[in-house]
Amino acid sequence: MAINLSKGQKVDLTKTNPGLSKILVGLGWDTNKYDGGGQFDLDVSVFLLAASGKVEGEKNFVFYNNTSNENGSVVHTGDNRTGEGDGDDEQIKVELAAVPADVEKIAFAITIYDAETRNQNFGQVSNAYIRILNEASSEELIKFDLGEDFSIETGVVVGELYRHSGEWKFSAVGSGYKDGLGGLARDFGLN
Repeated sequence: MAINLSKGQKVDLTKTNPGLSKILVGLGWDTNKYDGGGQFDLDVSVFLLAASGKVEGEKNFVFYNNTSNENGSVVHTGDNRTGEGDGDDEQIKVELAAVPADVEKIAFAITIYDAETRNQNFGQVSNAYIRILNEASSEELIKFDLGEDFSIETGVVVGELYRHSGEWKFSAVGSGYKDGLGGLARDFGLN
């Protein structure tokens, strides 16, 4: 049975699931009935962070235009431009043992594409979540529902996988950004 997390909560991933090597990170969301009439496109971005808390080059920034890191241990399975339908809207595959040794943390973010031009923000998004599944069995291990805490933000760091004493853990972050992907990229060391 999946562990449902609250904002700020941390949980063991590999220690409590011995033998876990490949995970699927699913992110999903709905947009509220009124969204100004324009297309509403949310995107998942993944930042592979070194001990400095920064991305060491664009190879460690995975998103719809760069669907894999350098060694293929983190793979974005494709861009969903509408978010329609049930289930995950976008997914990331992570091969835990193959993640490069210099990557200490993997941050998962959802941003609204072209939010400023389209006058869109997370106040118009509902039912956003991140979940982690065992890729081999499709068993859901962890789920974090973001809640409705956001209004003017256009980007959110939803959660982070991080190494601790040779094991992988997950932290439910839920931290909003007013300047979307640009702000996230700057904070994580990209231009």
